[in-house]
Amino acid sequence: MKTIYTKLLLLLLLLPFTALAQSTLKGNISDATSGQPIPGANVIVEGTSNGTSTDMDGNFTLANVKKGDRIVVSFIGYSNQVVEYTGQATLNVALQEDATQLQEVVVIGYGTTTKKDATGAVDVVSSKDFNKGAIANADQLLVGRSPGVRITNAGGQPDAAPNIRIRGGSSLSAQNNPLIVIDGVPLDYVSPAGSGNPLAMLNPNDIESFTILKDASATAIYGSRASNGVILVTTKKGTSGKPQFSYSANVAFGKVGKTVDMMDSKTFTKFIQEYHPDLTNMLGVDDPSNALSDDPTTPEIEGRILSNTNWQDAIMRTSIMTDNNFSASGNLFKVLPIRASVGYLKNEGLVKTSDYERYTGSLKLTPSFLDDHLKVELNAKGTQSKKNAIDEASAIAGSLNMDPTKPIYNADGSYAQVTSGTNGKLDGQYNPVNLLNERRRPEEIKKLLANLQLDYKMHFLPELRAIVNMGVEASRSNITETFSDKAFSAYQLDNTDNTYKYHPGKNYGETQTITNRTFDTYLAYTKNLTGFVTRVDAQAGHTYQDFKNDGYKDIYRYNSVTGEREVAVNEQNPNNRYYTKAAIESYFGRANVDLADKYLFTFTLRADGSSLFRKDNRWGYFPGAAFAWRINDENFLKNSQVVNNLKLRLGYGQTGQQDITSIAGYYPTSALYEPGDPNGQYLPGYNTYSPKAFNDQLEWEVTTTYNVGLDFAFFKNDILSGSVDVYKRDTDNLLVKASVPSGQYLTNEITQNIGSLTNKGVEIDLRLKPITTDNFSWEVLGNLAYNIGEITDLGNRSSFDPAEIKLPTSTGITFIRQAVGQQPYAAYVFEQLYDSSGRPIVGAYKDRNGDGVITNDDKYYTAMRPNWTFGFSTNFTYKNIDLSASFHGQLDGQVYNAAKLQGGWTDRPVPNNSNSLNNVLDFYNGAADPRFTNIQGNIPLSDYYIENGAFLRCDNITLGYRFNDVIKNGYGSIRLYAAVNNAFLVTNYSGQDPENFNTLDSNFYPRPRQWSFGLNFDF
Repeated sequence: MKTIYTKLLLLLLLLPFTALAQSTLKGNISDATSGQPIPGANVIVEGTSNGTSTDMDGNFTLANVKKGDRIVVSFIGYSNQVVEYTGQATLNVALQEDATQLQEVVVIGYGTTTKKDATGAVDVVSSKDFNKGAIANADQLLVGRSPGVRITNAGGQPDAAPNIRIRGGSSLSAQNNPLIVIDGVPLDYVSPAGSGNPLAMLNPNDIESFTILKDASATAIYGSRASNGVILVTTKKGTSGKPQFSYSANVAFGKVGKTVDMMDSKTFTKFIQEYHPDLTNMLGVDDPSNALSDDPTTPEIEGRILSNTNWQDAIMRTSIMTDNNFSASGNLFKVLPIRASVGYLKNEGLVKTSDYERYTGSLKLTPSFLDDHLKVELNAKGTQSKKNAIDEASAIAGSLNMDPTKPIYNADGSYAQVTSGTNGKLDGQYNPVNLLNERRRPEEIKKLLANLQLDYKMHFLPELRAIVNMGVEASRSNITETFSDKAFSAYQLDNTDNTYKYHPGKNYGETQTITNRTFDTYLAYTKNLTGFVTRVDAQAGHTYQDFKNDGYKDIYRYNSVTGEREVAVNEQNPNNRYYTKAAIESYFGRANVDLADKYLFTFTLRADGSSLFRKDNRWGYFPGAAFAWRINDENFLKNSQVVNNLKLRLGYGQTGQQDITSIAGYYPTSALYEPGDPNGQYLPGYNTYSPKAFNDQLEWEVTTTYNVGLDFAFFKNDILSGSVDVYKRDTDNLLVKASVPSGQYLTNEITQNIGSLTNKGVEIDLRLKPITTDNFSWEVLGNLAYNIGEITDLGNRSSFDPAEIKLPTSTGITFIRQAVGQQPYAAYVFEQLYDSSGRPIVGAYKDRNGDGVITNDDKYYTAMRPNWTFGFSTNFTYKNIDLSASFHGQLDGQVYNAAKLQGGWTDRPVPNNSNSLNNVLDFYNGAADPRFTNIQGNIPLSDYYIENGAFLRCDNITLGYRFNDVIKNGYGSIRLYAAVNNAFLVTNYSGQDPENFNTLDSNFYPRPRQWSFGLNFDF
């Protein structure tokens, strides 16, 4: 007993010394390449459970550390670092990216994998590689960042809708946009009224990464919605540890870069005197108080002083964009990881009154229960946006057409406007400032995207998990269009005296509700094994998604009896209501099997049933398979000092296409009736119904993809890494709207399955890190893609004209044609002849078939959309300074310069022999050739208007500096930066901008050059 007491006394005496030997260690964890802090990195004493994680600034505090402890620092995608604790007060560690272990988690369809285990063509663009500067919409983060992903917005509008194509698109007339999945919820292809951008609802500051699934072995799990690739968007989530807060703000100023070269007042007067001397007296005479008499460039004709109005300047402005965001994340009550954010964006367009405003809010909860057997993820994102939807095409067209000798306002303050005849009808041109100032069309959208995912790991079999995902995408739109009492565009004919008068008030209204519901249930089994089979990962389940679109429109007219504007009642549809509903039900399965930990196999099958097809053709079956060989794990490369990663990938798969609503409407395979015209009823007071055209033989469009890829990383610290992919994609049973023989199908065009299309291409993605030191790093990222498509069959026809691309002429001429043996959307035009000095010979075209006459048989096909696209960026860091620049472009492609067509002929000033003089391109400055007197006959279909569309655009240049330890106790950091977006454009194209998805440059809304200043405050 005495011995026991002695030992206890000795132990009590030693305890204080043991406590004194333990210390608290503080430090910072950062990225060795960018110098940016790494939040959420793990810092743990090796062999113990004593650990912590870094905050938003990369800072950590680790208690109970004693000399000799080994401190392990780790983070996904980086190599672990182990540092021995010798009593140092602080520990700062710069982690290197780890392409050797390749443990970065990659989100794929209905699950995750790692870069090491991925077998398909999967590209991840994480937040550190996003485009920077003045970013208003999420799609701008991704432009030029992934090979084969071409993102072209419609112009410089604040909410410009992007056209996204992955590997060129798989269809001719059906859907060609990729499927977008946000936190497990697949989005509807139909955007709410007033918005064409499916990503506009997302706050770019909430996005963690984009995962792009390109080949069918990766996309087949999504079946019928994945023929054009899949973009998976993952948003940020809360982390363990103490609360972390972030505030960001920036302001951007935008200016128009290049305008169309039109004649000013002096030049236009010279033009009229030279080409139309008999019309000189039609030039306007202004009140001297409005005339620019002190302007030396103001022309004078016979003592009359004329205005000198630059109408493009009159509708443009210096735009201002402000963006403010706040987020908070942490572990609430130590059991509830949470992240919440709010944001406010106000973005003015370059064109006056085109304003856009957006409020965003998001909440993400990721708790775990039952000893981590049950994981819950709750996502909720809400957006409220409002824009004044100007009639941009008309306003821009007006600025190009309006006579520069006319003022904006008359002497009495009214708008100057050219009219004709005794009834005051607008004729030939109109005042675009009037249109912008006196018309309002607020389009308001409220949108919610939410889902709840339950992931339960079975207690009796931990390798087996059951997952349930319930999601909803819901939106409500309200649109109202009104004209003031000064709006010329509100002229309507008054039948009482046959004159045109102002009839201000409401002109249009629309309310729309869209609901998209998702319900997924599936099982997932993952087991690591020993022996030749080293791993099995499998999923199988069921998914259901339905889409409902419900709304009504109010169209107003002038009542000559009451003198008021009223709703125009449609007797066939009194409420002007529209309602559509569609559904997709699917079963899917996937198995991943790893052999010898270096041979990887993936097998996928999905069965899709669509309500858009009849019962006999409703179901489509889409298999996929892939093989990957981690060559660097073979004995002959295992200890290589040069090859860190080398993986060969082979993929095959099929996907389907059923979304034909954009070309055929809903229910295109069903025999439906609609009310007939009231004026054509057989019996007064009784409605008759007319059958709608339908095709009950429609089947699935099927795309088959083959892919070969190679991933690699070479030299110490992976100085050179990247991937190369070669693919071929064949689409059969094309869903195309084309003509049918007379007397069939109740119409002259019907959606039908005809023909096939093929795409072939190569994609190269490279990352080079020439310099990586503690204080300085330099990184270069680049990608190059080549894609060429060919229409290989169109059934019993050789070609057809797509309806969506027409020239801006009164004839509605289509210059694009889909033809067998040609690339999709090729131009079908005459070959212009030129004289010895290189000037076009008007009306002279090459007789390509040699028959002595010029007919349509002398036209030829020329590809319009680019085959070669590229993007690259460079990033420098020196201590706390960072400098980055990003670029993208295309090496070929062509653009139809419709501005030259619309304003490049000498008779243009006198449309329809009226009394209005429209402005034209500046012939004297070389903007057009004055020998074109009109655009009649074959002139619009001449390749004279088609120009090289190759370009290089500098998307962004950003310079930043980070101030660390801005709050007491080394806490908090502020990064200040300045940036210029759309810094410069290098091109030989003579028009405003060659980057145009439909290859038709007409009334283009210019992209602004923006200078921005901002800060990020993390604390």
